Amino acid sequence: MKVAYLCSEYPAISHTFVMREIDALRRRGAEVATFSVRRAKPDTLLSRADRAAYESTFAILPPSWPRLLGAHLKLALRSPATYLSVLIGSLRLAPAGPRGLLWQLFYFVEAVVLWNECSRHRIRHVHVHFANVSADVALLASRIGSALEPQRPWSWSFTMHGPTEFFDVRHFRLAEKLRHARFVVCISDFARSQLMALSEPGAWSKLPVIHVGIPIEQFTRRNGGPPDGDPPQVLCIGRLVAEKGQAVLIEAAAALAEQGQAVALTFAGEGPQRRELEGLAEELGVAASVCFKGAVGQEELHSLYEAASVFCLPSFSEGVPVVLMEAMAMELPVISTTITGVPELIEHGRSGLLVPPGRPDRLAEALRRLFADGSLRRELAAAGREKVIGEFDAEASAARLHALFAEQIDG
Repeated sequence: MKVAYLCSEYPAISHTFVMREIDALRRRGAEVATFSVRRAKPDTLLSRADRAAYESTFAILPPSWPRLLGAHLKLALRSPATYLSVLIGSLRLAPAGPRGLLWQLFYFVEAVVLWNECSRHRIRHVHVHFANVSADVALLASRIGSALEPQRPWSWSFTMHGPTEFFDVRHFRLAEKLRHARFVVCISDFARSQLMALSEPGAWSKLPVIHVGIPIEQFTRRNGGPPDGDPPQVLCIGRLVAEKGQAVLIEAAAALAEQGQAVALTFAGEGPQRRELEGLAEELGVAASVCFKGAVGQEELHSLYEAASVFCLPSFSEGVPVVLMEAMAMELPVISTTITGVPELIEHGRSGLLVPPGRPDRLAEALRRLFADGSLRRELAAAGREKVIGEFDAEASAARLHALFAEQIDG
């Protein structure tokens, strides 16, 4: 079984789960070739696995002009009708306005390069994560391949994470992408329900739910339970962007400090909100107890989880966060918010605590509850690991995904 995986940028710091999924599929015998619309930046390669993936991935941009021009000339000479029809079809998919037309033209240019490389490797199916630029390129490349080989049509599929794409379904053209994709892997029932709302009941059968998982063996605590430090160590991992809600956690820590409860926060991740968050911590008088670690590679994550007392992700917008799975597998008690697919991972009061998003008072209350009750922390930690092992194991998810590919592609 051969399949191409296309990402807008691969490897990427925040998308390690894609690399894990590819590795798991390869262990099951799938031949997976990796493609990236844009070449990853060398300074984002934080682990040996990142560097290995970088070296083995074909990047469309920045272009090799001889390769790009050669691919377009090859297609134009082989089938001028296909070249023109897919180009015109691509422009018809464009959002309104000259900018939309220009970007759609770029997608066509990139799709021809992808088609040419997949042809060289005898690959006829392209899978992407996220319904973004990579989905546009995969859709067009599969149209080219199918037009040239109608007896063996090409196909493409994507994994639906959300919720970003759900904020503007017209811009991302979700209904059209769903219609043309062979199937769409949904990471949660929430994601599936949103696509069900955009499609006819007859299409619902091509929306399987397969959880993104983690390698359990890599996230197993080595040094007993979480430390009962004073002050308690609260860990938050994620890009420093508004939708992750880190500002709410800083406000909650400040509220606890006013009540005499010291807390140490560690933020691992980088992003445009770093200066703003540092300023907020200074303004609220808790800067001395807030540590910004910056971008952290997979090889450093284990020690961060080991050192933490509690894991907190106060997001406003998420799919089903992988970092929550990792923390739960590491037997950390977790706190997150009642949004999108998060309640499918965390059962409030059993495998973690959930609070309304944007409520520092409720977040402070949940933190105080955990700090004060060691028995509760241990119960939540044990149940959290059990939940991840049972439903979010990367190998089990890969087995289901491999079977789906075999049925849909080879079948």
